Amino acid sequence: MDDTFELYDLKVEVVATDRPMVCSHKVGDYFLVQGENLVFPEQTSFSMYSLSALLPLLPAKERPLHPNDWMLSDCEIACPDPNCGARFKITRIGKRIQSHGQCTVVPLAKQEAE
Repeated sequence: MDDTFELYDLKVEVVATDRPMVCSHKVGDYFLVQGENLVFPEQTSFSMYSLSALLPLLPAKERPLHPNDWMLSDCEIACPDPNCGARFKITRIGKRIQSHGQCTVVPLAKQEAE
């Protein structure tokens, strides 16, 4: 039985607005999402508070979505500090094939013929 599925790789990048950034963000800093992994370039750091705002959105952004789903169109997330003008842009940068068996030891349920 084929147990593969597709996920999008993501890039999460700091972008500026017309408001000053008061946190440790720097325009252009980024990390990647590859499957279940967050990949940080050397010498890049992200505030744990910013990550706490971003993490719940990333699994949905990785998956194929209905064309009318707001998760597809809304790609900039505000810094959770109300005094900071930083935004985090989430961009799909590629696709990868994942395997159910790579992600869990729980077996796939046998699908009944329709």
